Amino acid sequence: MSKKDREGMSKRQEFREKRRRAEQRSRLVWIGLIIIGAVLAALFLVYPQLKPVAAIQSATPEARPNVNRNSTGDPNAPVKLVEFSDFQCPYCRQYWQDTEAQVIDAYVKTGKVFYTDRSAGNWVSGNIAASQGGTASTESQDSAMAAYCAADQNKYWQMHDALFTNVIGEDAGSFAPRRLQAIAQSIGLDMNAYNSCFNSQKYLNQVNQDFQDAQAAKITGTPFFVVTYTPKGQTQPVTTTLDGAQPFSAFQTALDQALKAAGAQ
Repeated sequence: MSKKDREGMSKRQEFREKRRRAEQRSRLVWIGLIIIGAVLAALFLVYPQLKPVAAIQSATPEARPNVNRNSTGDPNAPVKLVEFSDFQCPYCRQYWQDTEAQVIDAYVKTGKVFYTDRSAGNWVSGNIAASQGGTASTESQDSAMAAYCAADQNKYWQMHDALFTNVIGEDAGSFAPRRLQAIAQSIGLDMNAYNSCFNSQKYLNQVNQDFQDAQAAKITGTPFFVVTYTPKGQTQPVTTTLDGAQPFSAFQTALDQALKAAGAQ
């Protein structure tokens, strides 16, 4: 082999060695990036489980008569009142804090009104998200599912009161899954049964049905109330609505008018 051939072979070997080293460095870089990505993904998934849960306040549940899941009162009462609410909504909390107990005392405990609480959080969070160009939060949906899971243990209204007691702001982590667990535990739920119910999304269809029925009722915001009664001498029921956290006097007017029309007052 000539000197020229030997020099040519040496250069080819040198070139191949440089290329091998470059490929090796490239592989190491990609492996490093993959490892970093995996670590970041793991931290993203694990961090919510490590983050401390905001303190849970004990709730004093209101006494409600003839409770059946998310309803209270006499199902044969002449007037039906359905509330479409959202556990994250500050106006819903205001109604719960200022007015709901008065409605229960004056109309539900006296057998005049049958009261049902339903979720409209999907409607609210979806509209807020659309107006802000984002995606809907699941906290409203998840808190509604949690309340229905509590109803399986005959504690819907205890959960209802505990959720409103522990809201810390809209989309602020009030009803992240771990905090919902803590709230459920605070009212004495069987946690195995609760976790099974919540994790399986047992009541997702119910929450979606609430949303559809709220739309059919032409909801304009939360809280939103539908009053249903059958006027005396007629066979077809009539519905009226109330919008927002209005004072007790507004409910008195609407419910007394309904009761009078139904011949019950």
